[in-house]
Amino acid sequence: MIDSQQKRMNVLITGATGLVGSITCKLLLADGHQVFALVRANSERSLLAGIQSRINWVEGDVLDPGSLEQAMEGMDYVVHAAAVVSFVPKDRPMMYQVNQRGTANVVNACLQFGVRKLCHVSSIAALGRPDSRKLATGSTVVLNENQKWEDSPENSEYAKTKQLAELEVWRGIAEGLEAVIVNPTLILGEGDWGKSSTQIFRYVYQENPFYTEGVANYVDVHDVASVIIRLLFSEISGERFLLNAGNISYKDLFFMIADAMGKRRPRYAVGKTLAGVIWRVEAVRTWLLGTKPLITKETAQSSARKITYDHSKIKNTIGFEFTPLQDTITRVCESLKAGV
Repeated sequence: MIDSQQKRMNVLITGATGLVGSITCKLLLADGHQVFALVRANSERSLLAGIQSRINWVEGDVLDPGSLEQAMEGMDYVVHAAAVVSFVPKDRPMMYQVNQRGTANVVNACLQFGVRKLCHVSSIAALGRPDSRKLATGSTVVLNENQKWEDSPENSEYAKTKQLAELEVWRGIAEGLEAVIVNPTLILGEGDWGKSSTQIFRYVYQENPFYTEGVANYVDVHDVASVIIRLLFSEISGERFLLNAGNISYKDLFFMIADAMGKRRPRYAVGKTLAGVIWRVEAVRTWLLGTKPLITKETAQSSARKITYDHSKIKNTIGFEFTPLQDTITRVCESLKAGV
């Protein structure tokens, strides 16, 4: 193993202003490393409040190879966390551009400048989902890193973009790049609760009456960042790791959040039929208001699936222990309530 404490390293992070990227920045700075953040000029940086002056800001974009090349010069390591996460049809062209072409640009720049290692922050979605028509009704499916992508109506457009992004990383590895991939499940953490997975906390805080059937696989954002750093400074390369602390029914997850928030628990289960009605109503409402829907056709479908993920590889490889869910929910809820 490489001892990251013996020498201060230069680490470039794309997506530093997001949930995973911001925590990764904080942990790297705490270890004494130099953090460089590739950001667009108008990026919102509230998740990095209090440490902005300690970060070396590099203006650029993963879709601009020239700015990436400037950012890569002198870097020892790279964490690629920049991505577009959306289940809204109008966002698909940009999602493909950023997630696939942006990752290809990052890989190319890493190869050009000879960085020691890249850690690509992928998603559990990149594994794909088995075609439910081939599975026994009501069965629970357990997937691990050996899951092979298959074309399936269960795969969202977001999943397809992340799978294509991973192919770019594997291509880089074949060309001599040292790299690792992490595939987090539902990331729970202190973020902007108007964005990404943190919207779940806002949904419960607003005392919405519905909860969906199905199973949620989850992981603490601090665990994701910790694994990224441990893998980055290790001799491990050419591997992918699922990051999943465990699974819980959406009902129990919503109940735990409601209790921690001091809010009324959701009361009505949303089955397949009602979920189909709700996402259509939500689509009309957000179209009229010009906002993004919290529930879409794709999210309604995925929330009803019974799929879990095996985390034994990361536990056995680096001896990692995940944060208990109750600790995560308590911490996140206290943080979010303090900001209300």
